[in-house]
Amino acid sequence: MRTIIIDDERLARTELKKMLQKFPEIEIVDEATNGNDALSKIDKLQPDLIFLDIQMPGKNGFELLNEMDLVPYVIFTTAFDEYALKAFEVNALDYLLKPIDPQRLADAILKINNLEAKNKLLAVESVTNNQLSEYDQVFVKDGERCWFVNLNEIRLFESVGNYAKVFFGTNKPLVLKSLNSLGERLDEKMFFRVNRKHIVNLRMIEKIEPYFNGGLLLELKGGEKVEVSRRQTVKFKEKMSL
Repeated sequence: MRTIIIDDERLARTELKKMLQKFPEIEIVDEATNGNDALSKIDKLQPDLIFLDIQMPGKNGFELLNEMDLVPYVIFTTAFDEYALKAFEVNALDYLLKPIDPQRLADAILKINNLEAKNKLLAVESVTNNQLSEYDQVFVKDGERCWFVNLNEIRLFESVGNYAKVFFGTNKPLVLKSLNSLGERLDEKMFFRVNRKHIVNLRMIEKIEPYFNGGLLLELKGGEKVEVSRRQTVKFKEKMSL
């Protein structure tokens, strides 16, 4: 598992590297000392996992995550315990207090290994089930309510923790699916990941406007306005241009 350690303290990075030597499945591909450095290296190296300090010069750990389109597994490593609740709100895999306890680190690595095993199984199932086409119908259940929806009627998927909100007609049910797993089955000609929280149906776009920081703002047929991140804007323009 390709990993980047992000921490402004050299001794903290060195100590964590020594501890991770006991886990051969963890490959440290780089280190970063601040948020800007980390963002550049994450974009370039696409790690599976980051060990992330919270308080750093410039961007803190949470600000860094907000600027990322696709977030790998995140394990926070910090000397402060007051951020634990916020860390899990952004779907961090674990929250390790410095000095890091070896057993807590081992437990965190075990979580990752279990998730990876589960994801591999889901990937096999996805291949077996094949990708969904625009003409397929999908079954959606939220509590006591159920729908059988044509995929081309869904205009937006929105990540809500471990769930995804599905927008079609006047309905917005929640399904127990991650945005990543949904994206793997959706037709790329029809659906596009505009940022780390949203996948839009390209045929449901009614209006496109320039947005700040070089991004775009999309208005969908249901009235929703969704930002295209600066990085995804480049891909969006390439995809939609003649």
